[in-house]
Amino acid sequence: MIERYALNPMKLIWKEEEKYNSWLKVELAVCETRKDLGLLAEDIFELIKTKATYSIDRINEIEKITRHDVLAFTTNIGENLGEYSSYFHQGLTSSDILDTSLSLQLKKASGLLIKDIEEVIEKIRQMAYQYKDTIMIGRTHGVHAEPITLGFKLTLWYSEMVRNLNRMLQVSEEISYGKISGAVGTFAHIDPKIEEMVCRKLGLKAAAISSQIIQRDRHAHYISVLAVIASSLEKFATEIRSLQRTEISELEESFAPGQKGSSAMPHKKNPILCERICGLSRVIRGYALSAFENNNLWHERDISNSSVERIILPDSTILLDYMLKKFYFILDTLQVNQENMKKNLELTGGIIFSQRVMLELTRKGLSREKAYQLVQETAMESRSKNGNFREFILKNKEIKKYMTRDEIDLCFDYNYFLRNIDYIYQRVYDKQ
Repeated sequence: MIERYALNPMKLIWKEEEKYNSWLKVELAVCETRKDLGLLAEDIFELIKTKATYSIDRINEIEKITRHDVLAFTTNIGENLGEYSSYFHQGLTSSDILDTSLSLQLKKASGLLIKDIEEVIEKIRQMAYQYKDTIMIGRTHGVHAEPITLGFKLTLWYSEMVRNLNRMLQVSEEISYGKISGAVGTFAHIDPKIEEMVCRKLGLKAAAISSQIIQRDRHAHYISVLAVIASSLEKFATEIRSLQRTEISELEESFAPGQKGSSAMPHKKNPILCERICGLSRVIRGYALSAFENNNLWHERDISNSSVERIILPDSTILLDYMLKKFYFILDTLQVNQENMKKNLELTGGIIFSQRVMLELTRKGLSREKAYQLVQETAMESRSKNGNFREFILKNKEIKKYMTRDEIDLCFDYNYFLRNIDYIYQRVYDKQ
């Protein structure tokens, strides 16, 4: 089971101190690369590496005057470097530091999300095999259709989450790009070799071309993938919520000792965690829209994206991390009411076997239209009278002209609907 962290690693990525640590990491990587290229003396680099420290309180003091966070940061570092401050941030623009360090943060966040997704996938797989043969009614339009198994439903979720894992792996690569190319991206004041070498040191790739910033289509794609994953969790949670309804009561969230469902009604047990996931999914979808809006910036850049990203990037990664962990917990403690599944299968008196009867009639020579009409009329009569569909079929003289009692009996076999479950499992799990 996923651990409950005393201090969530995802939140740590977005702490103010971690942000400044990332900025300093990029700045020092530039200095080290300049040293490697013979552009900075080794003793000066060692001094910079030792003395390049910062104080968040001091940065905040300076920013009140500069109203520019990176300048406040570099000014504070410069105070500690003294006469060697001219070698720090040399030839760089703020976005060289901001965007490259942001990529480092997003890459770390991706690693945590990938781990979360993999754990959810494994939990679903385990449950899919556990309930592989647990028969239940399949529903379309919210109405009884034909039998499936709970394992089949879970396998559908498994397959979707594998796709989500692949999406996350791909977009993690797409977001792992840095830029050290100067004010408008033309390398006017810095050697292009530095960008390549710095990005390599940081575990990133250099953007083939950038303006003053890394282009925001990457970030829009990133959050859109997070939104897709959140929408999958919402879909699964909605299904559990629906199957927890009193009239169905096939699945149920766990209910802890002492937990209360309502301030007014002591009998209530509500699917609050699934509802929470559904609500939070709406938030991430909203953030995806904001990320798309951020792609449209004036000329080589403006700053309208910055205030938005300070909210949507930390929030969306923290929220999805939370949702994945919470959904794992829901699955791990899920109550499965197999007796109600059996009862609901039999709720409509067997009319769920109607297609099987119709197809058997067509094999006996009836047109599909005539077979459909005969079976539909019989099914509707059985349903209106709360009867047993099989008995109504046996009493139908027209149908009895084409089918023997034994042939009719064979149509009412649940196993018929499940005969390809093994094939589906093989196709899904053996090819992932």
